[in-house]
Amino acid sequence: MPNVRSIWNGAISFGLVSIPIKLVNATESHSISFRQIHTEDGGRIRYRKFCEVEDREVSGAEIGKGYEDADGTIIPITDEDLTNLPIPTARTIDIVAFVPADRIDPLQMDAAYYLAAGGAPAAKPYTLLREALKRSNKVAIAKYALRGRERLGMLRVVGDAIAMHGLLWPDEVRAPEGVAPEVDVTVRDQELDLADALMDTLGEVDLADLHDEYREALEEVIAAKAAGEEVPESPAPAPAGRVLDLMAALEKSVRAAKESRGETVTGKTTSGEAASGEAGAEAGTGTADTDEQAEVTPLRRRTTPKETGGKKSTSTAKKATAKKTTAAPKKSTAKTAKTTAKTTARTAAKTTAKTTSKTAAKKTPAKKAAARKRSA
Repeated sequence: MPNVRSIWNGAISFGLVSIPIKLVNATESHSISFRQIHTEDGGRIRYRKFCEVEDREVSGAEIGKGYEDADGTIIPITDEDLTNLPIPTARTIDIVAFVPADRIDPLQMDAAYYLAAGGAPAAKPYTLLREALKRSNKVAIAKYALRGRERLGMLRVVGDAIAMHGLLWPDEVRAPEGVAPEVDVTVRDQELDLADALMDTLGEVDLADLHDEYREALEEVIAAKAAGEEVPESPAPAPAGRVLDLMAALEKSVRAAKESRGETVTGKTTSGEAASGEAGAEAGTGTADTDEQAEVTPLRRRTTPKETGGKKSTSTAKKATAKKTTAAPKKSTAKTAKTTAKTTARTAAKTTAKTTSKTAAKKTPAKKAAARKRSA
């Protein structure tokens, strides 16, 4: 990196080995910066540095550092004072240990730097340290002083170079107390299965393919205003929906992720979705019984609710038909019973009348015969 200016010169202390190095920034910011202006006329707003004793503006060359004591006294501190601090890390990156990389908490990671070899004499020891780090699969923990304070660092190999990550001191990392939800929540195996399926569907990403869309949009706005054109409008945000069923939200997420990757989605998304029917029977699955519920971006609705509605209509039609059919036999049975009763009554009356007539006919001759015998 011949065009990159070093911000610190010193040496790496590796046991009895000393490696001259130059500290170079490993990262750069592409953020778009703004100037403060006077809104009425567009004039630049500048901050001028005045000496409160002489009441005049001073240049950067006249400005130094000073420590304000408790009684207000200013104690001047020069760059030479900082360079000659009575500590071994004043101009040295002092390696104190070698540890596995997974021992470093990512929360401690700070700014990143490249350590460039300081001339030809540094080539041999620099390469030795680099290869030792490679073969051990470890990182070096070091202490160094930069910008007025002692810092902690981690050295590792990046390509053919040695990089150093500034680390926060352990007591500078806050404990995550009071951050996690304080309510008791039970996560079921079916929900974990769907979450795993979503993770597998989203897959991995090449970080080189990611870019700053905010900066690109801001550049478009600046270019449009510079050309006197209309500023591009922002797309309408997707309406947010409340999570009423965590299983359903996971299913839709898996389906949407597959569709975005061009995969054909047919039937159930995963085997874990088979359990969603059981989950759907529980109202508000995976959410707290409060008015404040988590929100997700709604995805395309499936046709299942419509099909379900159709089934309900069919079921209702079946019930109505069944009722009509059942009612019809009851009416027919009643009419039949009435007809049968009338027919039976008529038949019985006719039979009784015939029987009575025959009996009367038989009795009358007998009486006549008996009267004739008595007369004789």
